[in-house]
Amino acid sequence: MTIGVALPAGDTDSAPNLVDELITQTRQAAEAGLKSVWFSQLPLSQDAVAIAALAGREVPGIEIGTSVVPTYPRHPFLVASAAQTAQAATGGRFTLGIGLGSKGFLEPVYGVEYPPPIRHLREYLTVLRRVFAGETVEFAGETITARALGPSTVAGGGDIPVIVAAMGPQALAVTGELADGTLPYLAGPRALSEVIVPALPDGKRVIAAVPAVVTDDPDAVRALAVEQMAFYGQIPSYRKILDAEGVDHPADLALIGDEKTVADGIRRYYDAGATDVVLTQTGIRSAEERLRTWAALSSSGS
Repeated sequence: MTIGVALPAGDTDSAPNLVDELITQTRQAAEAGLKSVWFSQLPLSQDAVAIAALAGREVPGIEIGTSVVPTYPRHPFLVASAAQTAQAATGGRFTLGIGLGSKGFLEPVYGVEYPPPIRHLREYLTVLRRVFAGETVEFAGETITARALGPSTVAGGGDIPVIVAAMGPQALAVTGELADGTLPYLAGPRALSEVIVPALPDGKRVIAAVPAVVTDDPDAVRALAVEQMAFYGQIPSYRKILDAEGVDHPADLALIGDEKTVADGIRRYYDAGATDVVLTQTGIRSAEERLRTWAALSSSGS
């Protein structure tokens, strides 16, 4: 089994330069023996693809990815160009993770009408695949129009795996057809084995993103998790997958405790069919706990 981490992990607020700090943390992850690092993307945060390109170039060997770049409102040509650049910069170690995001969260931020999500995902993946295949794209869909003057390729930027943060049945169906796998967040072992894994063809990656902290003070860390993760319980797609797992609060899925507690919890995800686990929020309270978590769990993975 392979274990990676999501960055930022929760302990970068005091960093004088976020880019420098994330590259440092990528190096720490590689030194700890972790197999991958995945960068998040918010409307007004660091650019995930750019950070992935920089970190992957600075830190050889480790897989670099995004978890995830929202498709709305970015045109697939723009994302494809950035992804190919990151792939060339990292020598072929980049994985593009994309997600539909949430209408209730994103539409007010950008002031642009949120498209029908499943149709949008299908059209987005279709355009990405054609670009990555070196085709001249002429595409006119219901949510995307994409017309290129010629093939839009970057030398050294080919063979990019595309992973979708898909959890619902329709999104999983499109993902199984047009992408290389899924990267669900807050899909616990039961939801993974009963909802997500059966919906995908054999051979697709199932990368479970799991909140996890190794700590001697689980009550204090759990209180932080309850506060910071409550938002997800109000988003319909997350609410459905939490209900499928049979939990009320998103923090109920956080693996918090000593090394054995967290390692045993991660093992349940592999038993449920995950091909990879990506630890999130490992630095929710401190850099010390983040590094302790990485050291403990890299030795239980690989």
